[in-house]
Order: sequence, then structure tokens, then C-alpha cells
Amino acid sequence: MDVEAVLLTLRLALLVTAILLLLGTPIAYWLATTRRPWRGLVEAVVALPLVLPPTVLGFYLLLAMGPAGPVGALTRSLGLGLLPFTFGGLLVSSTLYSLPFAVQPLVVAFAAVDRSLVETAWSLGHSSISTFLRVVAPLSLGGFITAVVLTFAHTLGEFGVVLMVGGNIPGVTRTISIAIYDRVQSLDYAGATSLALPLLILSFIVLAVTYTFGRRSLAGWPGRG
Repeated sequence: MDVEAVLLTLRLALLVTAILLLLGTPIAYWLATTRRPWRGLVEAVVALPLVLPPTVLGFYLLLAMGPAGPVGALTRSLGLGLLPFTFGGLLVSSTLYSLPFAVQPLVVAFAAVDRSLVETAWSLGHSSISTFLRVVAPLSLGGFITAVVLTFAHTLGEFGVVLMVGGNIPGVTRTISIAIYDRVQSLDYAGATSLALPLLILSFIVLAVTYTFGRRSLAGWPGRG
């Protein structure tokens, strides 16, 4: 068991999940409530990682964060250096790659909240933030749990993007998926199994919990049977 790779991957998954909860919640709420004509374009950008090959996304992120890219120029001007082949680069790339797994469950949950409850809260003098915290968020608990579980699990298994942007630096960018790849390349199938089997079991548990809890949360929404 490559403990160093496991700990690094868990750290990455926890940070990505926390960041996407903070960034994804306002994006999802806007998508669920807005009627702006460019809503479809924003949805397409958010969902792009679902259909774009990971190596393609990783390649363009590598260019953007490199010395000739706009992100690279910005980070160097801020004294942060370049992000490729660093844990920071992995964090940025994984956050973008897992964005739809956090946003889409929240959009579904927010859209299912009875609009009359929101309007009632407004009529009682609650601000938009207060209404969200007191009405929308509690009724969307299932969406939040699904978003957290899917984002965390998806980040654990990332390969193409993290390999393109982070490479394979032990203790810095070497995640579980990269460690599995290394063991297979060296024909160490026992070592690969010791890392891959727990991921397989975890993935099954995540899907089982998500589907089970998702159905229960849908049944509890207003207007649902």
C-alpha cells in the first residue's frame, strides 16, 4: 500500500470537495432560478468536463498554467510561481474537472424546492441569503449530500487530468490512480490490486448510497409521491 499516495489523494479530494461546495452552490442556485438567455451557455461550460476527454482538458490546462499561458503569467506576477507539476496545479485542475459533479445535483435539488415557500419567506421580510439558509438549503439536503459524495469519489479516481498537469512526483502529485498505473506498468499486479480494490469497493458504496439516498430525498420534496 502506497500510504503517501493515499494520503495525498485524500487531501486532494477533501480540498476539492470543500472548494466546490463554496463555489458550486451559488452557481447551481443561479442556474436553478435564472431565466437569463445565456443560461444554456453557462450550463454547457459547467458540463464540459463530462464529455471532454480528460487528456484534452489536462492539455489545455497545462498550456494555460504554463509560462506562456494567461494563468501562468498571473501566478508569476503574484509571486506564486507556475502551477504545473505542483499540488496547487492538481487542486485547480481537479476542481475544474469535478465541477459538474458538484453543480448538477445541486441544480436539481434547488429547482425542486417549492417556489411558493421562497416567496413566502420573502414576504415575511427575510433577505435572499436568509431565505436560502432557512428554506432552500434544508430542503436541498439530499442534493448537498449527493454533490459531496460524487465530488469526493470522482476526485479519488481522477487519472488523465492529474497525469497531464501534475505528472508523477512522489509526495507532491502522485495520486492513487497514478500509483496504480505505475504498478501495472511494472507488472506488480498484487501492488496494483492493493490500491485498486479499495477504490472499487468505495465506488460501489458511493453509488449505492447516492442512488438510495437520492430516491428518498426526492420522495420527501413537495409535490413528489
